[in-house]
Amino acid sequence: MTRRRSTPWIHLWSRQLIGAIAIVGALLTAYLTIVKLTGGTVVCTAGSQEAASSCNNVLSTPYAEVFGLPLTLFGCLAYVSMATFALAPLTLSSEGKKVLRSQVEDWTWLLLFAGASAMAIFSGYLMYVLAFEIQTVCLYCIGSALFSLSMLVLTIIGRSWEDIGQLLFIGIAVGMVTLISTLGVYANVGEPVASPDGAGTTIPLASGRPEPSIGGWKVTTTSGEAEIALARHLTNVGAKKYGAYWCPHCYEQKQLFGKEAFQEINYVECAEGGKDAQPLLCVAAEIKSYPSWEINGELLPGVKTLEELANLTNYQGLQNFKYSLPGG
Repeated sequence: MTRRRSTPWIHLWSRQLIGAIAIVGALLTAYLTIVKLTGGTVVCTAGSQEAASSCNNVLSTPYAEVFGLPLTLFGCLAYVSMATFALAPLTLSSEGKKVLRSQVEDWTWLLLFAGASAMAIFSGYLMYVLAFEIQTVCLYCIGSALFSLSMLVLTIIGRSWEDIGQLLFIGIAVGMVTLISTLGVYANVGEPVASPDGAGTTIPLASGRPEPSIGGWKVTTTSGEAEIALARHLTNVGAKKYGAYWCPHCYEQKQLFGKEAFQEINYVECAEGGKDAQPLLCVAAEIKSYPSWEINGELLPGVKTLEELANLTNYQGLQNFKYSLPGG
């Protein structure tokens, strides 16, 4: 009597495992998308402010946007697609749908492999960027990369593949398309871009680790007469800027002014360990977010364009400012 060969447990549960990972990934990226769109702050498990800022720093880099939309939005859509591919055949469980389920399983396995391959390769590129370009640690990014790799492994070992050649061909094709597309999308990241409407040159954003001894990232923009004049005017009217050396948005504000002009600003460093830190002043001023401006006794959170600062303080001098924010 011939014994019936038992089905490996991984073949029985691979779709459920992939679906569960994809659902968690979708929730994670949906949360990050909401934070990005609302300008909020990511909650990290790390205890120190500097460690927690790494997550927000990554979301503030140009790598976190694709075609003007948050990268995490595309990640969320990818995870939702993977969850759909993984779990859809499980809904076809009745006896009369066995043939249909078999066909759907075959097609969705190929889609799962193609999707997981693309996500794993793209995540690998982002890990390279995280390590060598941004030079920081982002637990969310690392977690998402592990999710992508796990789904790829589960897709490969989660069933018996009859045509390995087909699988190899799909993997190579998807890998090449993903890599070429990724390099094309990020080809001009970090390069200043002149605005077509004459609004000024887009500022370079933060890259690498902030250095407390120099107040964060090195200011790479140079000031013109208009920036210096506005900075002196702001100081004369008693305006103050509160920030933290590890805050990428604070760095954006510095870049808008330029190195020379920002030295004229009445700046208060709120982060302990930063250059000339005065955290007690920030506590007394009830600073809740960075950067924050104090103008005419009112706290104004967020990065302000130089035009906004000029209007807020009734500045009447030169206003041919050199720089603008990305997307501004």
